[in-house]
Amino acid sequence: MEGYLSKIGEFGPYQRRMFVLLSLPTIIVSMQKLAWVFLGARVDHRCRLWWEGEDADFALNDEVREIAIPWDDTREGFSQCYMWSNVSQDPLFRLNSSVQEPCGSVVYDTSDYATSAVIDYELVCGRAWLRATVQSVFMVGMLVGSYLFGDLSDRLGRKPVFLSALVLMVVVGLGQAVIPDYYAFTTLRFILGTSLQGVFLVAYVMSMELVGKSRRVLVGVLAQAFYTVGYFTAALLAYFITSWRWLQVAMTLPAILFIPYYWVIPESTRWLIAKRRTTEARVILEKAAKANKKEVTEEALLEALEVTKLEKGEAHGNFLDLFRYPNLRRKTLNIFFNWFVNSGVYYGLSLNTGNLGGNAYLNFIISGAVELPAHVITILLLDRIGRRIPLAAFLALGGLALLSTLFIPSDLQWVIITLAMVGKLCITGSYAIIYVLTAEIFPTVVRNVGVGSSSMVARIGGALAPYINLLGDIWRPVPLIIFGSLSVTAGLLSLLLPETLGRRLPETIEDGENFGR
Repeated sequence: MEGYLSKIGEFGPYQRRMFVLLSLPTIIVSMQKLAWVFLGARVDHRCRLWWEGEDADFALNDEVREIAIPWDDTREGFSQCYMWSNVSQDPLFRLNSSVQEPCGSVVYDTSDYATSAVIDYELVCGRAWLRATVQSVFMVGMLVGSYLFGDLSDRLGRKPVFLSALVLMVVVGLGQAVIPDYYAFTTLRFILGTSLQGVFLVAYVMSMELVGKSRRVLVGVLAQAFYTVGYFTAALLAYFITSWRWLQVAMTLPAILFIPYYWVIPESTRWLIAKRRTTEARVILEKAAKANKKEVTEEALLEALEVTKLEKGEAHGNFLDLFRYPNLRRKTLNIFFNWFVNSGVYYGLSLNTGNLGGNAYLNFIISGAVELPAHVITILLLDRIGRRIPLAAFLALGGLALLSTLFIPSDLQWVIITLAMVGKLCITGSYAIIYVLTAEIFPTVVRNVGVGSSSMVARIGGALAPYINLLGDIWRPVPLIIFGSLSVTAGLLSLLLPETLGRRLPETIEDGENFGR
């Protein structure tokens, strides 16, 4: 197959067209993954005082606030969840026996967000953990989707699984916008997370299977760039659509445009060949050669259609093989930890923009903008310096930037935001590199198992990220300190991984055990 691609062009017009078509749904996937920043936007709130009605304004004059609302040292502001008891409205005073008591009901500040799932489902104060749970359950759905749709695409084919996940994403995405119950909403978020992995991962695999080996690094990183486009699109939609339910509709409906892919996108020729459906594969290969304006011989076609020993499944491994031998086991655990940290820190920083202070929309846009130079730098480094050193450098430098926020005074908010964005740039670069390095370190017979398992471990990090961000309610620097510590640790450990640039990749379990010794 590689020989055939070298003859017709490893990334010719046909592959470029298919790559763009397959990558466009990533924009929708990105918006859905990051949407909780706006759908479940944090909004300031306070206790509703006993004399206030349902239409009470969030703002209080200074005299009332000083007497009725206690000061909260942990957030360096007035409490959002407690009020003083025994406060008289007229004349305004507080008895000496007054004690702090939790809110009976809450008044929300709707100046920045007219609506939010946090408001509709009352996810504040004693129920604040339920807000983090929504995103955590969503990440668990992604974990399930990584395995489920990966397995189904190997069994049933890339194309039908991709399109099925796409339809499921549309149905569940629209369903979220009308569901009135918190638990039903959270269940739909789980299913949505599952479907998104079916769309993104299967499309990513199809894109990688289209091109020759010399272009896989470029395609792998460019595929991530479409994710960044989704960042900007989400911020733009959120700025103009103030209702979180209508915002969810706006982020989902464009996916309908991709359903006609059924008649446009071909099945993966590598999958067809592996399943011995060579007649169908031949039609696609001939079409690709024609689109690239290349002529190929019958001999070249037959060679491409030949089913190799590995494709026949005569040599294969399983998950346990990753841990069967000491060197391979050490590399596997190191890679798993790297994925865990990369996913946790990436989503932690992406979803924490509203906690950094300043304008939440601007922070979110900056958080997406820093991904663009990260992708460019990654492409320039991977085939020049290698994989291991850039991975370690990105993780360590990003981690140190996040840790340094501990020493910045809270009134220098712009410095804290800048350092957090440096961390985001670095973790974006390392995330792109770990995709490539993982696929190259694991031997061919367990490559799919290794990459799939790594992706599942990554979702555990993503599932924990919302709870780490919740610690920011206790002390704002805590999330950045945790993310920074994890990044530095992963960076140091990544130095123990072997370099893969310019090396013959391992094929068998024995090769994998000896690789990088």
